[in-house]
Amino acid sequence: MTAHHTPPIRRSIEVEYWVVDSEGYLTAPDGLVKASPGAEREFVEPMVEIKTTPCASTAELRAEFCERIEAVLQRAAECNQELVPIATPISREEIDDLPSERTRIQDRIVGEPFDYVRHCAGTHIHFEQQPGRTVDLLNTLIALDPALALLNSTRHFDGEAIAAGARSKLYRRLAYADLDGQGRLWPYANSRAEWDQRLTARYEAFLGEAAAAGVDRAAVESCFDPESAVWTPVQIRAEFGTVEWRSPDTTLPSEIVRLADSIAEIVDRLRDAEVRIEGREGRLGDDEIVLPEFDAVTDYVDSAIQEGLASESVRSYLERMGFDPTAYEPLAHDFGSDRSLTPAEAREYRLEAAARLREDISETPSMEATAGD
Repeated sequence: MTAHHTPPIRRSIEVEYWVVDSEGYLTAPDGLVKASPGAEREFVEPMVEIKTTPCASTAELRAEFCERIEAVLQRAAECNQELVPIATPISREEIDDLPSERTRIQDRIVGEPFDYVRHCAGTHIHFEQQPGRTVDLLNTLIALDPALALLNSTRHFDGEAIAAGARSKLYRRLAYADLDGQGRLWPYANSRAEWDQRLTARYEAFLGEAAAAGVDRAAVESCFDPESAVWTPVQIRAEFGTVEWRSPDTTLPSEIVRLADSIAEIVDRLRDAEVRIEGREGRLGDDEIVLPEFDAVTDYVDSAIQEGLASESVRSYLERMGFDPTAYEPLAHDFGSDRSLTPAEAREYRLEAAARLREDISETPSMEATAGD
């Protein structure tokens, strides 16, 4: 029998890291963006974003991702700076925006809660769309959203332990609490046309919110289109031909690559598997992917944010959906503490996490490749 070969699902990563000086104070990443392709400034001063190109295998993704981070780390060492792989700075500090009309508009519309967004550093993973299966890919990633628990990297904000996934709580529950449809997970879509209708409706609402905040419509339209005016954890990105999963925290590169590969294995099944929505359990079968009803997904997500992998229901759900939770070591568990932390302890935590990042990068290239290599 002739072997049937299909091209692998390409995936790419965007990860945000805090930048600190040798004493753990947040600082601007002066010069770091010139250290590597894919290194860019984010919208706030003390952060650098590192992106990969679309990669077809775990080995390719790991090599490119780690090479780029290592190059930035080398430049950071020359500048007496560190990259910190945790999702919030832990303590509430004054964080300045880079000059941007887009950010200024968001600040006006969201108001004071936009400060929560300034304290969030995350990981975005793009998965290549497959002909005729874009909505199935979207819905599958929505159902897999509780996998954010695998990468929770800090439980603290403003010195207080607020959740196993503090960033997710800030972004989804607090930053956009007063804006309908923003920040939180959207329900499954029945078709691409329905998704596009949602985008259009949300964009019109965004324009209305801008007008109420005194922002000129022309200014909004010059900075935002329907796709870029939406902040939801899973979304179709027509511009890139991908579906983007924006849920996980920033964390160690090895953990990010492991999760990207695990999800790529699952979504690769969409080529042949039947996808259906049924019940509250969810499961990954040989020739089917059964997604739980959306209200069950949101229950799992809530537990993933509040309890992380300490939640038995989350662990069981992730196992049914094809993950091995025991393969992950979320930093929020390693450095976990339910007590309040002082600013000095926050700085110490940052430096400790930065040391873990350097160690992880030194070890990751030598790891044996997993499926998809």
